[in-house]
Amino acid sequence: MEENSPEQQQNKLPELKLDARQAQGFISFFKTLPKDERAVRFFDRRDYYTAHGDNATFIARTYYHTTTALRQLGSGSNGLSSVSASKNMFENIARDLLLDRTDHTLELYEGSGSNWRLSRTGTPGNLGSFEDILFANNDMQDSPAIVALCPNFRENECTIGLGFVDMTKRTLGLVEFLDDSRFTNLESALVSLGCKECLLPLESGKSTETRTLHDALARCGVLLTERKKSEFKSRDLVQDLGRLVKGSIEPVRDLLSNFQYALGALGALLSYAELLADETNYGNYTVREYNLGSYMRLDSAAMRALNVLESKTDANKNFSLFGLMNRTCTAGMGKRLLNRWLKQPLLDVNEINCRLDLVQAFVEDTVLRHDLRQHLKRISDIERLIHNLGKKRGGLQHIVKLYQSSIRLPYIKSAFEQYEGQFSSLIKKKYLDPLEELTDNDHLNKFIALVENSIDLEQLENGEYVISPGYDQSLSVLKNEREAVEQRIHNLHKQTANDLDLPMDKALKLDKGTQFGHVFRITKKEEPKIRKKLSAHFIILETRKDGVKFTNTKLKKLGDQYLKLLEEYTNCQKSLVAKVIQTTTTFSEVFESLATVLSELDVLLSFADLATSCPTPYIRPDITPSDEGDIILEGSRHPCVEAQDGVNFIPNDCTLVRGKSWFQIITGPNMGGKSTFIRQVGVNVLMAQVGCFIPCDRASISVRDCIFARVGAGDCQLRGVSTFMQEMLETASIMKGATDKSLIIIDELGRGTSTYDGFGLAWAICEHLVEVTRAPTLFATHFHELTALADEEVQHDPQRRPILGVANYHVGAHIDPSSRKLTMLYKVEPGACDQSFGIHVAEFANFPQTVVDLAREKAAELEDFSSVPVVSNDSKEKVGSKRKREHVLSPEDIARGAARAHQFLQEFSTLPLDQMDLKQALQQVGQMRGNLERDAVDNPWLQQFF
Repeated sequence: MEENSPEQQQNKLPELKLDARQAQGFISFFKTLPKDERAVRFFDRRDYYTAHGDNATFIARTYYHTTTALRQLGSGSNGLSSVSASKNMFENIARDLLLDRTDHTLELYEGSGSNWRLSRTGTPGNLGSFEDILFANNDMQDSPAIVALCPNFRENECTIGLGFVDMTKRTLGLVEFLDDSRFTNLESALVSLGCKECLLPLESGKSTETRTLHDALARCGVLLTERKKSEFKSRDLVQDLGRLVKGSIEPVRDLLSNFQYALGALGALLSYAELLADETNYGNYTVREYNLGSYMRLDSAAMRALNVLESKTDANKNFSLFGLMNRTCTAGMGKRLLNRWLKQPLLDVNEINCRLDLVQAFVEDTVLRHDLRQHLKRISDIERLIHNLGKKRGGLQHIVKLYQSSIRLPYIKSAFEQYEGQFSSLIKKKYLDPLEELTDNDHLNKFIALVENSIDLEQLENGEYVISPGYDQSLSVLKNEREAVEQRIHNLHKQTANDLDLPMDKALKLDKGTQFGHVFRITKKEEPKIRKKLSAHFIILETRKDGVKFTNTKLKKLGDQYLKLLEEYTNCQKSLVAKVIQTTTTFSEVFESLATVLSELDVLLSFADLATSCPTPYIRPDITPSDEGDIILEGSRHPCVEAQDGVNFIPNDCTLVRGKSWFQIITGPNMGGKSTFIRQVGVNVLMAQVGCFIPCDRASISVRDCIFARVGAGDCQLRGVSTFMQEMLETASIMKGATDKSLIIIDELGRGTSTYDGFGLAWAICEHLVEVTRAPTLFATHFHELTALADEEVQHDPQRRPILGVANYHVGAHIDPSSRKLTMLYKVEPGACDQSFGIHVAEFANFPQTVVDLAREKAAELEDFSSVPVVSNDSKEKVGSKRKREHVLSPEDIARGAARAHQFLQEFSTLPLDQMDLKQALQQVGQMRGNLERDAVDNPWLQQFF
């Protein structure tokens, strides 16, 4: 029975039993280990595992949720805290440390007493040593990459040399690019590559740039590993790659000549990952240049805001876009491709439409979709099987799974041949032609013939994976000899039963074990009847409750002969298995091509299944280039929200139109749906550029080069970053990295500071995005005064470009006049929100009525914009500091008033007073003052001067 909970694990903790000498020897060894705060060290005790010291405390608190799981090894000040873990618990901890937390490394030691050695090391980027544990009973949903960086800082910019290695797909890559002080491009690259670990040159001091770089890695959840600068070298790189890379070295040499800093990064990776130490890597890697502009750029903030990937805190799989869209059928390679596609949305309109064409074909042809999905359910994880066989970690069961996948290809091909829809030519190009090439290819046919000739497929029903005796003459001879001995043993058993006058198999049994080999056994009840015969003709080996085991010289001789033949047969089997595995690895390229075709098919079928199985089907979006078209989503919905139980989602339109509503300010009450609306726009755009149908009634999308999102910042105490600072840092990344081809989503900017400061910053940021960045933007806010941006008259400086394309929208809400009850309508409508609903939301939260009433009273005092009282000179002293503040000046009021006052002073300074008499001067100034007074009627800030 599987151990599920930490409490169950704790109740079944194995006990570490060492005598005083053994305990002291282990403690002495443990203290010699180097200090490494990131390393979690386990010690293999054969039947269970132990951890000690700080690691023990960490595991007890994190996984057992109590320190009562700790035990003391040794005594006194020399003692060592310890914790035990069963095999299942160790596997759970290993998966969490390396796949989920990604802030620790894992080390496993083997040995005894004071003699231990490090047998395995695993990091979030290098899982190789623990793959058999991590993925024995779980699919590999992501293909982690290790990245190495060589940053070259210059004033306000930095040149990044980046190298990466994906050891699962056996891919090497490198790229160089300029980056800003927030490392916006680097963050996008780390997200796109699925980086889990990053190597950096070790520096004696931490400069500001280095600390900012470390923060960028932390935002992406990347484990930082610092290495000596001497390891970041490019010497001998061409020679080393010549051993690893397939084919000729000349293309590699030409590729490397284009880089300067990335070469050292790639050299550090080869050393760190020890790729050259494993001969199975030789000739199996590919190297390529990574293009930063190949895919839509997504930083860590956007990935979190749009809930793209799964999180441990998700209540169900539909909370994330990956969980919702993952309807793949293959064992694991479809999931990994979907994971990669979601981090790498396309930019090329033709590529996007190609995927959409295929999805449409599968949506329209239900029979084709159903048949293909049924066939794919029988396809194993070909990528992982080939990887394990190449690493010599595979066996015949892996080869059989490849065989079972291979023989499904004719059925998949046949299903495609039945398709006669409008996308027949595309289906033929993408699937029929590659499948025909693979099925007609001699290599694949040779592999199928190899398996059918070499493996005893009839034994699969018994769960046995063995070489067929007919595959090798020596194996056949040994099998026949072994069966002949088995028959002689059976005859001897029959003869002995007759001699002892006992029923065969009922009273006299033939046992076979590791201790005695073949032996006879009778029950203790029968033993008295034949005691004399036993003592005279047989050798008694053991007497136990289950009976008496005995033998004779004939059985002993035949048993020894059988064991000898069995050992020879087993050795011959192992030799042949190794030969078959080695032959199978020569088909790696064929299976890699097959995996590429089938995993892509799996993901696109998953998209089609999602589009058709929802209560309201998804539709195909129209895709236009980034410099053409608008973003129009009619009846759009949030796919993850509408998939939750009990949700009746209200669709909304989004019309981001160039020059009209390219920048939208969205106001309305809390819980009214603003955040969901702006997120669903981002999610719909991302899904469309991945190649999936989207939850809308009609959609037209202009391709975006990146999505920036600043949604719901929180404190980062570990890095000393407040809520306000966090949102400012994220907004800075937007302003530095966004272009007019981006999509920007901002929610409630400026809440982390005072009202005036927050509003001022929000206003300035909006102006910058509208006038400089000019990207389509959804800006949800509670600062109702921002809606004035839609009024071109706010532009008081004629030298600045006018604000164009700003539109106001609000989420609807209804207040019952009699009961004052607030009803959220969740509809996004044109125009600005005319009031705040904060107090009504407080009522929803069951605030005490006295608090709500007082809040209404104070709000009425502060929000009375009807007039600004004119206080006479006589009454000013009486009111003094006790005067109630009956009007709150908005920054817009101040800005417009100050500009008008500045204009008055400029006009006054240009008066030629030296050429006027007193009457003329007073008349001119009076006229100017009258104009200023008339303008002050609509400006409360100016009224204070009159």
